[in-house]
Amino acid sequence: MLLSAFPAATTTAAGAERPLLPGVGPGDRRAPVDAATEPWNGVVRVQTNLAGRCTGALVGPRTVVTAGHCLFNPRTRRFLAASSLHVLFGYDRGAFSRHVTVARVATDPAYDPAAARPDASTDWAVLTLDGPAPDSAPALPVAAAPLPAGTAVMLGGYSQDRAQILMADRDCHVLGTASGLLVHDCDATRGTSGGPLLVRSGVGWAVAGVGVAAGTTPAVRNFAVPAARFAAILARESAVGQP
Repeated sequence: MLLSAFPAATTTAAGAERPLLPGVGPGDRRAPVDAATEPWNGVVRVQTNLAGRCTGALVGPRTVVTAGHCLFNPRTRRFLAASSLHVLFGYDRGAFSRHVTVARVATDPAYDPAAARPDASTDWAVLTLDGPAPDSAPALPVAAAPLPAGTAVMLGGYSQDRAQILMADRDCHVLGTASGLLVHDCDATRGTSGGPLLVRSGVGWAVAGVGVAAGTTPAVRNFAVPAARFAAILARESAVGQP
């Protein structure tokens, strides 16, 4: 189950019991976080001209990493043009500190979202912005080293059911690896695709991966592309410089 979100969201009547969402357990640990404070000020909302929305992470002055499937148009079976992508910093209830368009996009050459069984370990995208991020949003470092099972992590994003605020599970762990993906138990659902899996790095936090899919087992078992898969592209984009 991919974690991108599109406008057709299901609503529940007031007072009705909410059904379990894909990727979220019965004990749902997600809680609102302040999009203006670290490390959450490095988490962005990625929107398209088709009204699709995902999450991303600022990893350089003009570089955002997100999930590749967020940029795919299932109607045309093509990736969206960079000019149709928008990055919102500090998004909270319709307000944001800066809106920046995208100059270019890099995806894994092996990623084919139109395939019958896309390789989720290649489901990443690097966005080079058309302008700088605000000073209030410092770039998050990237942690490309393997994470052992049991490593404490966090994952945040703009979930389908609470799309107007940034939500995060701050008490979750890496469970292991499978098919080139990091397996974790962070509660996350549609809209959180591209959201950073954050790991402690010194006194701060670093991006260890990006969320791409939810498991279907009774226990939460979600998946992230490890940062090692896109670290080389990040280095290349930094070397290329500003658009």
